[in-house]
This record gives sequence, structure tokens and C-alpha cells, in this order.
Amino acid sequence: MKKPLTVKPNTSIKNKTGAWRTFRPVVDINTCIGCQLCAKVCPDQSIDMVTIKGRMKSKINYDYCKGCGLCASECPVKAIRMEKE
Repeated sequence: MKKPLTVKPNTSIKNKTGAWRTFRPVVDINTCIGCQLCAKVCPDQSIDMVTIKGRMKSKINYDYCKGCGLCASECPVKAIRMEKE
């Protein structure tokens, strides 16, 4: 039996993909209202909600963020800005 020429697809959980990005999101913790919209729209699930000073805030996992900017464009209070990597 011949081996396949391609490898099987994998998940981004096993493959860190953050090095691909050109821009990275930066969260202003003081402006973030903890609505979780950014985490819901992130296609790579690279945004976690963490408790900071008793309030939910966004935390970006840069190992997996590809810098698409969906989180920044959907944030209702503009707490996320995109910066050049």
C-alpha cells in the first residue's frame, strides 16, 4: 500500500500559528467591558476571558492569534486595537 503524498490535517491546538501575523491585537484592559464578543468572533479561539480585579476581561493568546482583526472590528467599546507586529 502506498503512503499518501499529503499529511492529515491537524488543529491549531497542536500547531502554533501566531508567527504568521502582520498585525496583533492589543487589549486596553481599562476600556474592556468583558462582553465576550471578541472571544465569540475569534476564528482561532485565541481569546480567553479572565478575571482581573473582579471583572471579566479579554486576554489574547498570541501563540495562536493570526491577526485577522475581527476582534478589534467587533469590539463595541473599541478596547482592542491592531498594532504592527
